[in-house]
Amino acid sequence: MLSLLTGLLVATTAPALPAEAVAPLCAIAAPCARPLPVRMVVVTMFEIGKDEGDTAGEFQLWKTRRNLHQRIPFPHGYHDLYYNPDTQILGVVTGVGSVRAAAAVTALGLDTRLDLSHAYWLVAGIAGIDPEDASIGSAAWARYVVDGDLAHEIDAREIPADWKSGYFPLDRKGPNDPTPPRTDGGEVFALNPALTQWAYRLTRDTALPDDPSIARERARYTDHPNARKPPFVLIGDQFSAMTFWHGALLNRWANDHTRYFTKGKGEFVTSAMEETGTLQAIDYLSKIGRVDKDRVLVLRAGSNYTMPPPGVTAADYLLRENEGYAGLNASVESLYRVGNRVVEELLTHWDRYGQTPPQ
Repeated sequence: MLSLLTGLLVATTAPALPAEAVAPLCAIAAPCARPLPVRMVVVTMFEIGKDEGDTAGEFQLWKTRRNLHQRIPFPHGYHDLYYNPDTQILGVVTGVGSVRAAAAVTALGLDTRLDLSHAYWLVAGIAGIDPEDASIGSAAWARYVVDGDLAHEIDAREIPADWKSGYFPLDRKGPNDPTPPRTDGGEVFALNPALTQWAYRLTRDTALPDDPSIARERARYTDHPNARKPPFVLIGDQFSAMTFWHGALLNRWANDHTRYFTKGKGEFVTSAMEETGTLQAIDYLSKIGRVDKDRVLVLRAGSNYTMPPPGVTAADYLLRENEGYAGLNASVESLYRVGNRVVEELLTHWDRYGQTPPQ
């Protein structure tokens, strides 16, 4: 999780801009003497319909409000790239899931038409959010991203009575095995802690959108005080898995898995599907100097809760949410409001941050 509604997963083909609106580019997959300089990459995962003018997914607000109008053909990725030559912001839509994200970010990082060597990366996407920690519309900066796919699984109907979950790490002999975790197989990614803390300090007082519909939804969580709060900014880690899971038992599994792989330092707050692919690609690209992995930020905003309110079954709540996330509009607005404060600060003071990331 977080996947998107099946009905929302519409691949977007943006209308072509007039030829004069697109600056000359080097040929795709060819040597390039003058690549476009990029200071900020905004990574989104999906758009609902069109890139502009309809219900906004993750990409639309960035494209329209940051004037990302120079189209860069990207046939070796999911969606064409969009660029602002004045601010040197690049927008990418990876497609949903860690496989597409890894492929798109690798293709982007190896694209000779772009100079990403000093670029900051802001992953900005919607997410499931743990009601134990926050409310829909809230935005969380991640310190850790933990993989939920590299695991053994037993069907829930066959789980032994003394097992807490049917999922357990590949290198363990069951969910009760106390063996210390591996950390070298893509199970956990630690982001630059100083950069994450800096982003949080800069944005923690950001006013986030609220409205009666999400207020009614959060009021149902009578057992979870944090779920009932108006949207807020926090530090909270991400659990990344390709399966759109839901419910109290799997929520406990995500919390346990996160604590295990971060050796107790991490706190599961958001669920998503892409970041292990994105961060693995960035890690590899960083080794050959194409990108800087210490310039990556992950921001996720809650579009839905990861477990139902009291008195509602996991199945009923999941199926209802699949008709439309209660916090979709609030979450995409929160992503822009919070993320854009970081973008503005970095670009306004590029003389300071271009060579050295903020502390």
